[in-house]
Amino acid sequence: MSEEPRSPAIVVWAIIVLAIAAVVGLRMGFGDGMGRAYAERVEMRATVTSAASPGSERFVEWVEWRSVPPVEFTRAVRDNPAQERVQLSIAHTAGLWIAALLTLAIFSFLYRDNPAYRLAEAIVIGVSAAYWGVIGVWDSLVPKLCGALAHGWTAAHILPNLPSPTVQSQIGMSIALALGVLLLLRLVPAVGGVSVWAMAFIVGITAGAKIVSHVESDLLAQAVATMQPLVQPADGGLWTGATLWASLPNVLVVIGVLCCLTYFFFSVEHKGVIGGASRIGILYLMITFGAAFGFTVMGRVALLSQRVEFLLDDWLWLIDPLERRLLDGVSMIVGTGGVW
Repeated sequence: MSEEPRSPAIVVWAIIVLAIAAVVGLRMGFGDGMGRAYAERVEMRATVTSAASPGSERFVEWVEWRSVPPVEFTRAVRDNPAQERVQLSIAHTAGLWIAALLTLAIFSFLYRDNPAYRLAEAIVIGVSAAYWGVIGVWDSLVPKLCGALAHGWTAAHILPNLPSPTVQSQIGMSIALALGVLLLLRLVPAVGGVSVWAMAFIVGITAGAKIVSHVESDLLAQAVATMQPLVQPADGGLWTGATLWASLPNVLVVIGVLCCLTYFFFSVEHKGVIGGASRIGILYLMITFGAAFGFTVMGRVALLSQRVEFLLDDWLWLIDPLERRLLDGVSMIVGTGGVW
């Protein structure tokens, strides 16, 4: 029986994985290696005063390990070979490698959808959801809800310096708790219909707040920009080149607003002067859309460049734009016998 031909996708993936493994292996085999993260030992001490017991103080001591660049480890070892202040951090190093592998898995989507990409996507989404869940608990539920409705217990067991709540905050948090319970009742089919009342209240309040902010940031700001004086006097006189250049932005803004409004005015046929103004309005709209699209693309390219820099700098150690691994001075280079 003849063997079935291998799938072209499997061959391509094998080549890509082998190429990446070869690059990583070669990089680990020469120079000072790659992908190592260091941390500095910092002794911390704080005085804790409990709001539930005024006048009582106690000292809390702990140790923090703060990330430092590799050059700090080199300096510390040069000054004291037996030092333990700056050490190789296994946790940070593992996180660095996991981030690098997940980045490569995300980049694999450039070839095609694959299990590695889907796994990395699920991990990123899950970690993000968990992170924002923790932030919501410790920034909203504990200090605001528990701090207002169960202040004594919260101050005694969780947040000793939590200030006493006001009557307004207690009333507001009581309403918020009731709305949250109504939303959770949607999980119970028998009484899930009452959750629409909480949803309607939240949507209405949010829409009202957003309308005010959008009116201030868009409508009023646009109106104020349109009402600026057309002529902006500059140094040297009223009708000089500097004055004309300073007045040009205001003139263009007024022309653009009027022409764009004319384009959306459909009660009159777009012919003659109205048609010319509407065509100018189309040009303004296209420039605006193009600038917005270019800004979006620029942001995405910036994100891409950051990830590529992460791979080449933090992980592979092929570049060092911030000089985090270079020794600062000829004496250090001579003293250690090389550079990072």
